[in-house]
Amino acid sequence: MIKKGILIIFFAGLITSCEDEKTISSYNPVDWEARGVENSVTDSLKKGTSYLSVYSEIYSQTEHRTHNLTSTVSMRNVDINDTIYIDKAEYFNTEGKPIRIYFDHPIYIAPLETVEIVVDETDIAGGTGANFIFEWSTNEYSPEPLFEGVMISTSGQQGLSFTSKGVRIK
Repeated sequence: MIKKGILIIFFAGLITSCEDEKTISSYNPVDWEARGVENSVTDSLKKGTSYLSVYSEIYSQTEHRTHNLTSTVSMRNVDINDTIYIDKAEYFNTEGKPIRIYFDHPIYIAPLETVEIVVDETDIAGGTGANFIFEWSTNEYSPEPLFEGVMISTSGQQGLSFTSKGVRIK
């Protein structure tokens, strides 16, 4: 009788804990339309393009075994005075084929603000060589935006994490 009661309490706790869990979509977790600005705002600004490597999965022990990773992609405005604009964020897989465009219209990032894209651990479309291309606009004397990736996976008592930093390519 006591064992049955313990099992009922265990399963009730398990069910209620699952109901409280939030689902995060890697496809559109930010309301990009609400952050949008008119194209004309960025017409007279300095333009650039940056590349950021991220990893949906990494190899473990052999090329036949991989671990899935969650990627947090940070788009950071390091300027303390001026807003910057990210004109486009596109995600590519290992073969360089486009997976998705998160937005293709200018969005603003306020001074010292960070806006993030999360690629869920279950989304392995990018593979072991995934990457992002960002097109951006800033005032002539503003610093370039900073793009960083944080990849993480945890399983049981073991965790794995590392970072990557974007580079300007144009």
